[in-house]
Amino acid sequence: MKESIRTKIFRILMNWYPMFLGTGGKITFIAANWRRVELRLKLNIWTYNYVGTIFGGSQFSATDPFLMVMLIKILGNDYIVWDKAGSIRFLKPGRGRLRLVFEYSDDEIALIQDEVARHGKYEFTKGAEWLDQDGVAVSKVEKLVYVSTKSFDRERRKRREDSRQSQS
Repeated sequence: MKESIRTKIFRILMNWYPMFLGTGGKITFIAANWRRVELRLKLNIWTYNYVGTIFGGSQFSATDPFLMVMLIKILGNDYIVWDKAGSIRFLKPGRGRLRLVFEYSDDEIALIQDEVARHGKYEFTKGAEWLDQDGVAVSKVEKLVYVSTKSFDRERRKRREDSRQSQS
């Protein structure tokens, strides 16, 4: 699938967004249906660490918003999506140019929608790997993602508020 005008504009603007720009990462592709995002991270003056390899913080922070943003765009306005946690495991030093792909399959989206429909909310872990020029993994990033319906979230907040009021 190709990029759409909207995903291309988002990609260009996000690449210039100061918080993302500071990671050293670059978005190279966003599918028109938001189910695939490709990132690149190069060893340069902004991303190298004390020992001359790609800073682990750059590898982690460059991945930050994408799984959440992708799901917000895929699922639409009736859902709430949050990153709840994240981790990175370094497998070998990153040198040169790294690439990472985040992708949601039709089955994953169907599972998320089904679980949210049954329980009002759903949490899952999803990962991706930064690969070097030879396709060898240098690190593995995992994110814990929370998805709920807006109506479930409203009810949860109302119950919490009612509970606080009854305690005072």
